[in-house]
Amino acid sequence: MYKFLCLFFFTMTTTILTGQNILEDLLEKNKASLYPVMNTPEDYEVQIIYTQIDRDQNNIPHFTTHSYNLHHNYFYPASTIKMPMAFAALEKLNQLNIKGVDKYSAMIHGIGSAPQSVAEKDSTAENGLPSIAHYIKKIFLVSDNDANNRLYEFIGQQALNKMLHDKGLHRTRIIHRLGAGGASFNFETNQRTNPVSLYNEETLLYHQGEVESKAQWDFEVKNTSKGKGYMSGGKLINEPFDFSTKNYLALMDLHLIMQSVIFPEGIPAYCQFDLTQEDYQFLYHWMSAKPRGAKFPYYDEPDGYVKFFLFGGKEENIPDHIKVFNKVGFAYGYLTDIAYIIDTKNKVEFQLSATIHVNENQIYNDNVYEYDTIGLPFLKKIGEIIYQHELDRERTVSPDLRKYLSKG
Repeated sequence: MYKFLCLFFFTMTTTILTGQNILEDLLEKNKASLYPVMNTPEDYEVQIIYTQIDRDQNNIPHFTTHSYNLHHNYFYPASTIKMPMAFAALEKLNQLNIKGVDKYSAMIHGIGSAPQSVAEKDSTAENGLPSIAHYIKKIFLVSDNDANNRLYEFIGQQALNKMLHDKGLHRTRIIHRLGAGGASFNFETNQRTNPVSLYNEETLLYHQGEVESKAQWDFEVKNTSKGKGYMSGGKLINEPFDFSTKNYLALMDLHLIMQSVIFPEGIPAYCQFDLTQEDYQFLYHWMSAKPRGAKFPYYDEPDGYVKFFLFGGKEENIPDHIKVFNKVGFAYGYLTDIAYIIDTKNKVEFQLSATIHVNENQIYNDNVYEYDTIGLPFLKKIGEIIYQHELDRERTVSPDLRKYLSKG
């Protein structure tokens, strides 16, 4: 019923500028510092979306969005799919509406068919048990693959994609698990998801058996054959790598997913995820949290570990007045960051999404990608350029950012 309506609403309530715009002007002005990417951006499959946010007297956001090279050619979203996965898991839980069950309840995975595996314990949790809340923390703190896969199994492939499509995210396809835990699955076994049980202490309050997806997709993505070869079983296969059965989200869909959770007050209800106010505060906290800032789970990683804009994935210490609410992805030479960034000292806020592809030898699965030399420095610099522009930009109304600072 609501298919396409969210994108329609976005275009009606947002000034979208293409062609010559502020973003393109900034890229051209800073071309030398963006070398070599902006000399031949088509070689790097660069796409960028930058949204300026202006608040009215009631603190309601109004958006002006600038884009660069936005298209529907294929790029691999990698771990950015974990962002809608987290939101969708909370929505499913809220719609189940089971008395005595919440996101902190123990969630136990069984086995329905091979190659599924059990998940009964989690040594990184304070009580030693897995839960939706704990998986979401791990997703945003360090982009944990197993956490994503367990939420995928809780939601189910067909239900997940229908949920996103019903929100108008019509160029979305999440159809497989990620990382080493997903390596043994193929297209068919990814359609089947584990039995899952939810407990209140030792009392079983919800159980779903193995679910098999019948989802189909009625959209075409161009350029799903990439490169000139790939490694398989230790051998080089001299054929393009086929992404046609891989996950896909258009960059604008990812941008809108972030916007729907950061700015629910500016988005119609049918575009939003079904979240409680406590869910929003929980998400704001963990989407911006630093790996060493948590005790359960605790990760000895630098503050910027999963913050590509401004901090290049490496910065040891992020200033307390800057918060990055985001989800990154990197695999197969693709680096992507979907972010909302605020500076509470200077009262700055903006939304920024970008993707870049760095695979100079055009071989996949050889672990030879220019992440550190080209990709991460480019995304870091893009963040710096937009942030400086926002520092210099005049605002009629200073944003009230307090809701993003509450403890989750």
